[in-house]
Amino acid sequence: MTLAMTYALFEEAGKFQAGRILSESDASLQAELDSGKRVKVKAAQVLLRFASPTPAVLLPEAQALADTIDLNLAWEFSPEAEFGFADLARDYFDAKATLAQQTAALLALHQAPHYFRRLGKGNYRKASEDTVKAALAGIEKKRLMALQIEAWAKALAEGQCPEPIQQQIYKILFKPDKNSAEYRAVVEASKRSQRPPLELLRHAGAIDNAYQFHWRRFLFDHFPNGVAHAALQAPDITEALPTATVSAFSIDDSSTTEIDDALSVQGQGTGVVTVGVHIAAPGLAIAPGSPLDKLAQDRMSTVYIPGWKMTMLPDAVVQRYTLQAGHAVPAVSLYVRVDETTLAVIDSRTELERVPIAENLRHDQLDEVVTVAALEAPANATFGYAAELAFLFRLAKHLKLAREHVRGKPENFNRPDPVYTLSGRDRNDEAPPDGTERIELGARQRGAPLDLIVAEAMILANNTWGGWLASLHVPGIYRTQASMAPGMKVRMGTKPLPHAGMGVAHYTWATSPLRRYVDLVNQWQIIAAARHGKTAALAAPFKARDASLMAIVSSFDAAYSAYADVQRQLERYWVLRWLQQEGVRELEAAVVNQGLARAENPPLVFRLMGADALPRGTRVRAKLTLIDELTLDVHGSLVARLDAPTLASDDDKAPDEDDDEAALAAQAAPLALAIDLDESDAPTADPPPQREPAP
Repeated sequence: MTLAMTYALFEEAGKFQAGRILSESDASLQAELDSGKRVKVKAAQVLLRFASPTPAVLLPEAQALADTIDLNLAWEFSPEAEFGFADLARDYFDAKATLAQQTAALLALHQAPHYFRRLGKGNYRKASEDTVKAALAGIEKKRLMALQIEAWAKALAEGQCPEPIQQQIYKILFKPDKNSAEYRAVVEASKRSQRPPLELLRHAGAIDNAYQFHWRRFLFDHFPNGVAHAALQAPDITEALPTATVSAFSIDDSSTTEIDDALSVQGQGTGVVTVGVHIAAPGLAIAPGSPLDKLAQDRMSTVYIPGWKMTMLPDAVVQRYTLQAGHAVPAVSLYVRVDETTLAVIDSRTELERVPIAENLRHDQLDEVVTVAALEAPANATFGYAAELAFLFRLAKHLKLAREHVRGKPENFNRPDPVYTLSGRDRNDEAPPDGTERIELGARQRGAPLDLIVAEAMILANNTWGGWLASLHVPGIYRTQASMAPGMKVRMGTKPLPHAGMGVAHYTWATSPLRRYVDLVNQWQIIAAARHGKTAALAAPFKARDASLMAIVSSFDAAYSAYADVQRQLERYWVLRWLQQEGVRELEAAVVNQGLARAENPPLVFRLMGADALPRGTRVRAKLTLIDELTLDVHGSLVARLDAPTLASDDDKAPDEDDDEAALAAQAAPLALAIDLDESDAPTADPPPQREPAP
């Protein structure tokens, strides 16, 4: 059948189009658009048929007419009942409304859903007065927001930061509400100025202190209500505890106030020596579910950053339970009997008692005198506890060797621990650093005798207590590692599985209850075991398959990882600050992988151009080409190759530390933002462990 030159106006995918009819049946027709595209249209979707003008003339003319329609007037005089678009055209324009006027009415109705509710096939019903008012208010709000966004974006592009954006800078960059005017203004200004958001805000004066930016971002994420502790009293330990017949001593850094552990040695010269590992016992006073427990659980750990620390427990509480010299302090004590000749462990027992703390030794004051040579000839030593330390050093070396036999290879601690000293500051100052202090970088060799003594004593205690809890079927929180295969991470869980990296059958964290919440939880379980023995599983605060124990593990992992991240970030900031402060422009480093290099002095992983083809471990000299304290980004270019690969192996790390290529790459990665410049402007629909003060 041959058709006359006839056109159809129809709806397709929510849009009105017009085309020349090519063929037609009872249910549908085929039409050709001006673009040449052919579409199949259901008969029910056809709203108008006409012979002239062409669609190319009709649709622009109708849209121009639609833009002139006073929607408020049209709504006011439209009927309450259902009506068609042609009815509106006849009422609004003329009783003999033209094709263009009818089409204009259709377009106007379709574009004003806040005035007219669509019913289908070109029919509509007017919205209620309340609906119209609410919709108009929303449109006006959107218009005003657009004007505000425009004004803020213009100011940002010109180097000025509006106060509302200044106040929400961390939210905009890291946890944005993408519907907010502040976020959208930053996105718009970034596009206009061709500056990344962080650089845009820095240029606009929103970020004037890189250190404060990193620190306040951490607080924004994890401590939005501030870092002050609630004013809580430390409860008394009312239990009658026996006093141990030992003279115990602790070994810590001079700035350490949370003294969790102390050691004692008895029976030297008798053939069997009893080594005591004494752990501060807040678990004897702080009850699960108490206000102090909830406070500790909220924080999960002490936060360490260069020049400052934020303790898990209030200082007054810490001082109540810390192992301060001159006092007989409540403690959970592990006594291990050791053959004095072979150093074989004979047996062990756990006691709840008061332990006389004779002295708080400070390793930073003793490292230079408590040397390997001095400990091998203790009779000539000039420091206190020489005989005890000499035996503990022998035992520590023996225990380490035994662990290395189990793990299958030795532990290498060739890489020193960095020491960050900020001018005029002490870690126990009430206020954190402001980022302008002068920084001194030092290093402390890992595996120093005092470090080894404390580390092996704590590993012995955590391994022994972990196995003891497992034998009594008392659940605890363990650190586990299935194997030492590449990529096999250290995990936390409630199953007493081996820790391959440390070479022990069980490894809890129970020796730092003043600093880490999981240690406090494990201490509660150990206390129950000490009190109740074989029936401890029934008396322990946490029972087998206790869901709350896994919740603690999950929360602790998240918090501890975040604290380790901010520690790494701020340590990196101070290294970059030191480079600027000292005018360092070249570094010696070792190639790691993936275009990365690692310098030891200062401790820094950075991107190195020209190193991709060099073998891992190659020593190089690098020229620093970029140092950005805000993004923490450092780039260098290869100046010279110094020698063949000499980089230490992946064992050059602490026994319980993850350090793979991904972790190294993360250290050198620039600051990650949540803001996305690639998305449209339309609003959207509604760890490695944290390093404690050595040892």
